Amino acid sequence: MPVPFHPDAPLPRPRRRRAVVAALAVASLAGLMSGPAHAGGDSGPDGGGGPHGPADPALRRGLQALVDTPGGPPGAIAVLTVDGRSEVYRAGTSQLGTGRPPWTTDHMRIASTAKAFSGSVALQLTERGVLGLDDTIGRRLPGLPAAWHRVTLRQLLNHTSGLPDYTEDPTFIAELTADPRRRFDSRRLLDYVAGDPLRFRPGSAYRYSNSDNIAVALMAEAVTGERYETLLAELVYRPLGLRDTSLPQGYRLPTPYLHGYAVDRPGAPEDVSTVLSASGVWASGGIVSTPRDLGAFIRGYAGGLGLGPAVRAQQLSFVAGSSEPAGPGRDKAGLAVFSYATRCGTVYGHTGNFPGYTQLAAATEDGKRSLTVSLTSQVNRATNPRLLATLRELQEEFVCRLLDRRKPGGAS
Repeated sequence: MPVPFHPDAPLPRPRRRRAVVAALAVASLAGLMSGPAHAGGDSGPDGGGGPHGPADPALRRGLQALVDTPGGPPGAIAVLTVDGRSEVYRAGTSQLGTGRPPWTTDHMRIASTAKAFSGSVALQLTERGVLGLDDTIGRRLPGLPAAWHRVTLRQLLNHTSGLPDYTEDPTFIAELTADPRRRFDSRRLLDYVAGDPLRFRPGSAYRYSNSDNIAVALMAEAVTGERYETLLAELVYRPLGLRDTSLPQGYRLPTPYLHGYAVDRPGAPEDVSTVLSASGVWASGGIVSTPRDLGAFIRGYAGGLGLGPAVRAQQLSFVAGSSEPAGPGRDKAGLAVFSYATRCGTVYGHTGNFPGYTQLAAATEDGKRSLTVSLTSQVNRATNPRLLATLRELQEEFVCRLLDRRKPGGAS
């Protein structure tokens, strides 16, 4: 279980920043001074306004209400796409003090949504016969602890591996807290828990673990001889036309970007966009993308692009389990993808949260319709369970809009 992080009172700035960093390690890797607010309909360099602006006033009001809630995010953007036509909803600002609304071309940390990218790499290698879902850690990564050797790729992808979560390790937490911008050796992150036993017999239970997708990326590297970053570019970015997506090692973000904030009342929001090095989360949560690219990715991944029927059936074989944070409706866990069964139908995708950011990316099974919802603060069951409940209800409303017979853009 994530350790709760409730900054009930303003801390001195260095201490508060360290508390935010600690929250990353144990939880998420497990009147604002915002200026004028915008909620869609405003044209911008991302092409999200004008004739493709939002057509549902209730959703526009709902997103604005989320931003206006005490402790809510300074900014939010939701993008619904059907057959190439998009509806963009915005509220708040991309950066406090500027009044500029979020754009679909703003970079952002996608947090654990990055796990779906590692799933895409692994499943495409499986489709090509380079990897197998029943391949074990012992076969592909014999240098890892012998106690882990019977864990399979399938179990890593659906979080039934039992691997201990390195982001909960006291040494990792201490090092990250002491130096938030520390450059970790991403390929040695599992060393922090190398002496720990499995949490349970592989395949016997579900438990979300950030270690799982680190091992997935290492398996992909082992069988191809290529760096994981190269595999992402060759198997994911280029085929899907993702021009603004990357996996950095440092703390900087490409411009323009959505500024992420620690929203801890009664203190003013603190910009934490560049507080942390991405090297400490790597394949489990380090990817930087944009709402536009993230939508394109999830349409491809949830839609089974590049997968044959046999591998596709395995991707969409589900067990009881929830993403972190939970998504709309009822969650179940597939292979690096979750099903979100709402009252209006089911979509497939992933969520994520990271200091300053909360994400949902989901699409229909045919890959023709997608939804992304991005917030500029971290919302989960530990940081703000009430706001998470409100967010999940709003996400479900967006899913209902996405699955409606009316197409985004107002077409019938």
